[in-house]
Amino acid sequence: MEPAKVAVFLDRDGVLNEPIILNGKPYPPRDLNELIITRGAGAALEELKRQGFLLIVVTNQPDIARGKVNRADVDQINARLAAILPLDAFEVCEHDDKEQCDCRKPKPGMILRAREKFGVDLAGSFMVGDRWRDIEAGRRAGCRTILIGSGYGETFPFAPTVTHTSLPGAVSWIIRQSQVPAGIR
Repeated sequence: MEPAKVAVFLDRDGVLNEPIILNGKPYPPRDLNELIITRGAGAALEELKRQGFLLIVVTNQPDIARGKVNRADVDQINARLAAILPLDAFEVCEHDDKEQCDCRKPKPGMILRAREKFGVDLAGSFMVGDRWRDIEAGRRAGCRTILIGSGYGETFPFAPTVTHTSLPGAVSWIIRQSQVPAGIR
């Protein structure tokens, strides 16, 4: 039997690419013209790949359900990210809260599906996000959680494992944690 793999689950907007900030609130890019990769993301993710991590994007995209963007535009942005960054997979929730799906973060459905597809050890894995929903989904799935930035002033039901100002900082922390024996973490 193959040993379980460890993964870094990554939110998309605000972690891999810059969010569009309007009135202090983050929004995803609507199309490729608005897509800006976060500084240092490429080198940071390359280092995670060298360390043997699976890199899986888990992203809420409720603007599809709200009719503000279409799935093709979201897929085009994801394809561009996959062409630039060493990502293994994308899990996308295109639902709004009112649909009560099992995949929209803060529910852990996307992470749990990826666990089944790839044989991921969730206890040894990490969730990196910029909002409370990301942190809560990672916590519910049993991952260690890393908040990038300040969380836009949102209220967090549970604190993240750690907070960093950037993806490269979070990646350095993840690599240090993965080198510590499991019983000492």
